[in-house]
Amino acid sequence: MDVDVVGRLLSTLPEDDNHPYRTGPWRPQTTEWKADDLRVVEGAVPHDLDGVYLRNTENPLHPAIKNYHPFDGDGMIHLVGFRDGKAFYRNRFVRTDGLLAENEAGRPLWAGMAEMPDWAVREDGWGARRRMKDASSTDVTVHRGRALTSFWQCGDLYRLDPYSAETLGKEDWNGGFPFHWGVSAHPKVDEATGELLFFNYSKQAPYMKYGVVDDNNDLVHYVDIPLPGPRLPHDMAFTENYAILNDLPLFWDAALLEHGVHLPRYHRDLPSRFAIIPRRGQTSDIKWFEADTTYVLHFTNAYEDGDEIVMDGFYQGDPEPSADGISDKWERAFRFLALDHLQTRLHRWRFDLVTGQVKEEQLSERITEFGMINGAHGGREHRYVYAATGKPGRFLFDGLVKHDVQTGAEEHFAFGDGVFGSETSMAPRVGSTSEDDGYLVTLTTDMNDDASYCLVFDAARVSDGPVCKLQLPERISSGTHSTWAAGEELRRWRTTDTAAEAIGL
Repeated sequence: MDVDVVGRLLSTLPEDDNHPYRTGPWRPQTTEWKADDLRVVEGAVPHDLDGVYLRNTENPLHPAIKNYHPFDGDGMIHLVGFRDGKAFYRNRFVRTDGLLAENEAGRPLWAGMAEMPDWAVREDGWGARRRMKDASSTDVTVHRGRALTSFWQCGDLYRLDPYSAETLGKEDWNGGFPFHWGVSAHPKVDEATGELLFFNYSKQAPYMKYGVVDDNNDLVHYVDIPLPGPRLPHDMAFTENYAILNDLPLFWDAALLEHGVHLPRYHRDLPSRFAIIPRRGQTSDIKWFEADTTYVLHFTNAYEDGDEIVMDGFYQGDPEPSADGISDKWERAFRFLALDHLQTRLHRWRFDLVTGQVKEEQLSERITEFGMINGAHGGREHRYVYAATGKPGRFLFDGLVKHDVQTGAEEHFAFGDGVFGSETSMAPRVGSTSEDDGYLVTLTTDMNDDASYCLVFDAARVSDGPVCKLQLPERISSGTHSTWAAGEELRRWRTTDTAAEAIGL
């Protein structure tokens, strides 16, 4: 393995830090690496695995003003590229305006999720709540050959080079970017059309908007999705002809909000509501559907089936878990992040566009979340969902599951004690002929070896374990969202003799 340090950023975190989401598996990094020809620990890099896996991570450089929440950490992208039976690794901080300002000041300047907005040192900021740092540490997607990182509560999108993970600046959509409202956590790219679909939300009426960016990077559609008041939507879904947005009953307590307190409450007396709108439709075209009361962080996919729209996602059996019986202070504080406390299970909604009826069914008894599909099936019928299992009481992934939503069959692989993974992306094999003809890629944080690895699985045989295990130059912080970009989608990928030359570093 050919390894170089290419950068370090100053951290002001305390040496005796004991916060569970800044220590142990969540210990942040300060070093940026360039590593070519990654060392193969087990198996071999498949020659028909061609492209890049990117994963975003909350990686704080400074302590919170008072109360740190893991969603507050600065964005760091980890990238593993595969070409010609070899693999390379890069990691870079996302150079957001917030990170640069705090780095210059050497301290936190904005209030985090678990803090009051008026605690912020600066009066500007991002997020639907405002006065937050635009950490861009939530998701990562690839549109038009560029990686885009996002912030969980609406902010700027940052463009990154998909080879080096270097920050290229803010996305502006040829002057059409809605900078005042920003873009929410999970913009969606339709691989079939090259379009990017997104929504954003605010404390200002109409409280939500929805937009479409075409394959020329122009904002070609942007309409209001009126809601009864401020909400906290996190994800959306799309089909070939429709977008599906939501108004779910977990949002800021209205009475407290009048006093500047942004405390989410689960309103058990309200239904879940879903807005279905043609992808280029107007506000007047929205059809609203009511369903069982729940909250959903992530949807896996949606598709059209005759007059019905079918949507899969992770239904929360308990969106507001009780702290009763939990003695550990950190488990009590962060029970809203643990999959077992939230009781997240793969679920299906069927929306009848003619009758307005909604049918629902639970697709699995197993607690999973952070599901991914073969991206070529986005908006089209799918059979397989690859999801994470969680360590009880903690926000850590301890294994992965392949759900067959047609037969109900499941394959499970456990990473082992002290080993925690990332959201698993599906990488279709070069020349693939079926939905699960490809590989699953994930990164692990191994507390036993004090090391991190990239694992590659055969997507058709998950329970067999990884076909390849590659060592990274440093143990990385645990993290969540990821994406896959095939080499054929990337500029310069095949115009040089080696992947390292394409990177230009």
